[in-house]
Amino acid sequence: MSEPFEFDGRVAVITGAASGFGRAFAQHAAALGMKLVLADVDQALLDETVAALREGGAQAIGVRTDVRDPAQVDALAKAALDAWGKVHLLFNNAGVGTGGFVWESSAKDWDWVFGVNVMGVANGVRSFTPIMLAQGERAHIVNTASVAGLLSPPAMGVYNASKHAVVSLTETLYHDLKNVSEQVSCSLLCPAFVPTGIANAERSRPGDLRNDVPLTRSQQAADLQLQRAVRSGKLTPADVAKATFDAVREGRFYILTHTQILASVKLRHEDIETLRNPTDPLSLKPEVKQAPQ
Repeated sequence: MSEPFEFDGRVAVITGAASGFGRAFAQHAAALGMKLVLADVDQALLDETVAALREGGAQAIGVRTDVRDPAQVDALAKAALDAWGKVHLLFNNAGVGTGGFVWESSAKDWDWVFGVNVMGVANGVRSFTPIMLAQGERAHIVNTASVAGLLSPPAMGVYNASKHAVVSLTETLYHDLKNVSEQVSCSLLCPAFVPTGIANAERSRPGDLRNDVPLTRSQQAADLQLQRAVRSGKLTPADVAKATFDAVREGRFYILTHTQILASVKLRHEDIETLRNPTDPLSLKPEVKQAPQ
């Protein structure tokens, strides 16, 4: 796959497409002439996003999708094929998060975060990869993880664990695809703090998975820290979208939008290699402390 990936006239499917990175991916894809299939759990925001893109001249459809549900992701794949006939670029991007001491996370927290962040990616890979392989054309999958998939900051246990799972899943997907195809490939996106809707993810939590007890002190502190960190992000979702499409075009697997975080990643690897007790990644100097998005 030495030739650059071509976008014009191709079909992109994006989950979590109504806000944040997903919306920025859609806008960038539209500017490159791609046909769009946008998925989100928020119907109103999804409709608004599709309408805005169409007004700008994009060919786009919206399909309300809860990525936790395999049947709904299968329906998304069918809708994409019914609308455009093929799928060339898939963004498994939908994501949510919670914070606080790991033992204070409820069973509902684990169910919700892993359902979206892990099973959402798994369902996308399961539903769309066979379609891409059968097409016999260049195709690419981008899975959104986080630097929280490369590090383990305190008070983020559920989120960290889910993003570590996405990292491992996607690295394995890369090897599996290499064994069967020269046409289909994948990338792993690991951003740090960017002003997106991740800090307001609770609005999309299903009623049956909402907690019926007040936040603990550690959860309140983690929420405030996340709100401040997201607001302080210097890169925009549009910046991340551009970097991601550049990586897809060039066939690069690892997409780290905040390369200063590599110092923390290296420190973690040194902890493992030397059997040293884990170092708190937030203990490093301020320019390295901007951790998971």
